[in-house]
Amino acid sequence: MKDKKSKFRVIKSAKASAKNNMASDDALLSCYKENNLPILRVYYWDKSFTIGISQDFEMYSFKDEYNENYAKRITGGGVLFHGHDVSYSLVIPVNLLEGLNIKESYEFICRFIINFYKKLNLDARYAKDIEEIDLSKSEFCQVGFEAYDIIVNGKKVGGNAQRRTKKAIFQHGSIPLKSLNDKYDEKIGTTLEDFDINLEFDKACVLLIEAFNETFNVELEHSELTEEEIAKKNQLLKDKYDYSRK
Repeated sequence: MKDKKSKFRVIKSAKASAKNNMASDDALLSCYKENNLPILRVYYWDKSFTIGISQDFEMYSFKDEYNENYAKRITGGGVLFHGHDVSYSLVIPVNLLEGLNIKESYEFICRFIINFYKKLNLDARYAKDIEEIDLSKSEFCQVGFEAYDIIVNGKKVGGNAQRRTKKAIFQHGSIPLKSLNDKYDEKIGTTLEDFDINLEFDKACVLLIEAFNETFNVELEHSELTEEEIAKKNQLLKDKYDYSRK
């Protein structure tokens, strides 16, 4: 990916609940072994929300509106609302980004998101590169500005988060496509629809994969979750993501 052409598994998942999506990401990272192909997964959501690994659902009274369709991510950050967005996740062996620290790897990986926006004729840049933006954190992902958040016309569009293990770098992120309400809601954030771009979920998935391929010049191998990954996902859904049992 950094120095030579790499082969990637590409998984294009159907629309799913927050628990199913997060259990899939969790299973892909949990089952990843040295010398496995790196993975790119693209997917979308039922109406739901996710929170960061260190947050607590009980902090948010609006959770009752979601009929238990919420989940905790395996990364940090704040509340992120779903159902109007397309997402990606990556599982990359550490040696594929050897020599890059966390900040450098964010900048390297997120180039394909910048490319995605450019394919839509939007001028996308990192928050750190825009003088007028003051970097800040918030309990809602779309409200704060962190260094590698992606900005279009001064507005934050989507967000990304990373986790590292001894064997792999995991990163996932979300791109908001459609407005959820008639009026702007800062907790939802800016969407492509706010830039007069009407992009359906399936087309957005295709464009994300194209942008990834163009940016990194990788060989794509279309795939599904393996039997081992499905078994791990089902175990996680029962033992970790069934919050009613806790």
